[in-house]
Amino acid sequence: MTPLTLSSPSLNRLFFLTSRYSRSPFLRNFKFLPLIHRKLPHNHLLGARCEASSSFTAKSSKEIRKARAEAVVDEKLTALRQQFSKPGVGIDAYIIPSQDAHQLEITHWDVITDDSNENVLSEFIAECYARRAFISGFTGSAGTAVVTKDKAALWTDGRYFLQAEKQLNSSWTLMRAGNPGVPTASEWVADVLASGGRVGIDPFLFSADAAEELKEAIAKKNHELVYLYNVNLVDEIWKDSRPKPPSKQIRIHDLKYAGVDVASKLLSLRNAIMDAGASAIVISMLDEIAWVLNLRGSDVPHSPVMYSYLIVEVDQAQLFVDDSKVNEEVKDHLKNAGIELRPYDSILQEIDSLAARGAQLLMDPSTLNVAIISTYKSACEKYSSKPESKEKFTDVSSTKPSGIYMQSPISWSKAIKNDAELQGMKNSHLRDAAALAHFWAWLEEEVHKNENLTEVDVADRLLEFRSVQDGFMDTSFDTISGSGANGAIIHYKPEPESCSRVDPQKLFLLDSGAQYVDGTTDITRTAHFSEPSAREKECFTRVLQGHIALDQAVFPEGTPGFVLDGFARSSLWKIGLDYRHGTGHGVGAALNVHEGPQSISFRYGNMTPIQSGMIVSNEPGYYEDHSFGIRIENLLHVKDAETPNRFGGATYLGFEKLTFFPIQTKMVDVSLLSHAEIDWLNSYHAEVWEKVSPLLEGPTQQWLWNNTRPLAKP
Repeated sequence: MTPLTLSSPSLNRLFFLTSRYSRSPFLRNFKFLPLIHRKLPHNHLLGARCEASSSFTAKSSKEIRKARAEAVVDEKLTALRQQFSKPGVGIDAYIIPSQDAHQLEITHWDVITDDSNENVLSEFIAECYARRAFISGFTGSAGTAVVTKDKAALWTDGRYFLQAEKQLNSSWTLMRAGNPGVPTASEWVADVLASGGRVGIDPFLFSADAAEELKEAIAKKNHELVYLYNVNLVDEIWKDSRPKPPSKQIRIHDLKYAGVDVASKLLSLRNAIMDAGASAIVISMLDEIAWVLNLRGSDVPHSPVMYSYLIVEVDQAQLFVDDSKVNEEVKDHLKNAGIELRPYDSILQEIDSLAARGAQLLMDPSTLNVAIISTYKSACEKYSSKPESKEKFTDVSSTKPSGIYMQSPISWSKAIKNDAELQGMKNSHLRDAAALAHFWAWLEEEVHKNENLTEVDVADRLLEFRSVQDGFMDTSFDTISGSGANGAIIHYKPEPESCSRVDPQKLFLLDSGAQYVDGTTDITRTAHFSEPSAREKECFTRVLQGHIALDQAVFPEGTPGFVLDGFARSSLWKIGLDYRHGTGHGVGAALNVHEGPQSISFRYGNMTPIQSGMIVSNEPGYYEDHSFGIRIENLLHVKDAETPNRFGGATYLGFEKLTFFPIQTKMVDVSLLSHAEIDWLNSYHAEVWEKVSPLLEGPTQQWLWNNTRPLAKP
C-alpha cells in the first residue's frame, strides 16, 4: 500500500521529556516527540498547497464526464440540506470528513500526497461510520465533503483523482487537492458563504487540532464553527439502511507475539505520564489501545482493533468498550492488569469526572477528537470556578484541573518493535511469500491458458492461497488488483460489476497484504504476462533503481524520513518522471498496516526520525494515467549499520529486508542498471530462493527457481 504526509501549523511545538527510567531499553521507547513529527491525515480543509507543476484546475465531475450532460437530482444531498434548518441545527454548511470518532479513515492511505493519513491514523473504518462515502458515492480513503445549501464539493488527493471522476455524480464538484488554483476546503466554504455563516461539524469526527484550525480559518470571513454534539446529519438521512455497528469478540494477543506484558507496558506509560506532569491520559487511537493491552479485535476491516477508549491514571485504568465483545477470558486478562470495564458511550461523563477530581489530563490534540477535549476544557472551567470540595477523590484533588497537550507516548513505543514482534514479522512474511508463490505460479499458468480471469477473480484466488497459511487472520487491506489502465489508479479496488479482465498484453499491478496472528504483511509486484514495451521496461527499471537506492541507504541516526525520499525518486527524476505518493509508511506488528509516527515522504512536515527497530515500506512507483501503473514494494526493518567511520560519534542506520519474493526480471532493462544494481537484484533473488524454497515443493518450487535466476551483466 502507499503512503502520505502533512504537517499542521498548530503543531509547531517541541516537547522533549527526560526520564529517570530512560536507561531501560523498553522504557526508552516512551520518549516523546514533537507533535509536528506526527504523520497527520491529509488535511483537505487547511492543507498546504502543492507546488508540483500541473495544468489542472478544479472541475466538476459533470465537466469531466461530458456524457452525463444533464444534472442529476441527488436525493441524499436534498435530504441532508433539509436538516440544516431544523431546531438545534441552524447551519449554512456541513463538513463531512472521512474519519470516525477515533480518527480512522475509510481505507488504506498508502499512496498519496503522501502521509495524508499516517499520523498515523488508521486507514480503515467500520462500514457504519463511512459517512463521507455514503453521502458522496466516492469510496476512496482520503477525502472531505463540504455541502452548502446550494453547492457540494469533494476534496481528495492525487491517488484518487481518477476514481473520484468515475464515482461522483454531476451534483458534486471535484476538488483536486494540491493542484494549482484549487482552494482548500476551508478557503472554499469561507468564500462561498455570505458573511456570518454557520458551518456545522460533528465534533467526534474532527481532531482538536483540525477543529481549531478550521475555526480560525473561517473566522477570517466572519463565519462561526458550530459543534453538533447530539446529532450527525448524515446518520439522520442514512437511517435504517445504515450498517449495524461491529460486534465481534475481542481476543488476547499472546505474549509470545507481543513480547512485553500489559503490566510492564502500563508501568512504562504511567512513568511517562508522571514525567509529563500529568496524572492521567486518555487514548482514542485504536491500535495504541490494542498494543498497550495486548488485545486484538475485529471491528475495523483489515485492522485487528476494537472500538474503544482507554483512560490510564497513576493508580487505575478504565477501558470503554461494548462489553458484549468481551468474553470471560478477556475479562480475566483485563482484571489481572487492573483495568475496569466501562460502557463505550460513557467516555464524556468520565472526562467530566476527571476534571472534577482535579486530574491533569495528558491529551494528544492531533488524534483526540474535539468532543473529548472541549468537554474537558469546559469541565475544567466549571470546576475551577467552584469552591474547593472538601472531599478528596485523589491525591491531586487539591489542584486545579488542566490539560497537558503533547503527542501520545504510546505511538513511539509501538513503532519500535521488540524482539518478539520482529521475529513474528519475519516468520509471517516467509509464510506469506509461500502463499504468493502458489498464487503467481497459478496465475501465470491460467493466463497462458487464455483463461478469462477478472481482477476480482485474481484477488479472490489470492485470498484462498493466503487463508491456508498458518496463523492467517485477514487481509491487511483491500487487494489492489489492476490490469492495464486500472494499475494507474493508485488505490484501485476492483468491483465485480465493473472490474476489468486481466489482459495478458498489459501490465498487471498487485498490491496486497495479510494479517497473521504474529505479523502484518504488505507487498506490491508488477508483472507482464507477454512482452512489455520499451517504455514500460524503462519506467519499471527506474522504479527498481529507486527501490534499490532506498534499500541500500545508510544514514545517521536522527534522520527524518523526508531526507530519504529522494533516494527512491532520483532515477525517475533524471528523465522528468515522478509519482504522487509517499515512498514509505510505518507498519504495525500484527496491527495496522499503516502506523506512525514515521514515514518516508516528499512532504517535509513529518520530522520524525527513522529509528532502529522501526518497520517501514519501500514502495516507489510510476503511473501513466489511462495506460499502466508500476510499483515495487518491500517492507524493511531499520537496524544499526556497520560503517568504517562514525563521524561525530554518530550511530548510522540502514535497512534489513522483511519481504522475500521475486521481482520480475523480464521487466528490467539491464542496460540501465549499474553492475552494483545487478548484484543487488541477484543477491536478493538468491536470498528469496534460500528462505522461501524450503516452504514449497513441486511445480511451485520450480516456479520460484525459474524466477530467481541471476541476471547476466552486459
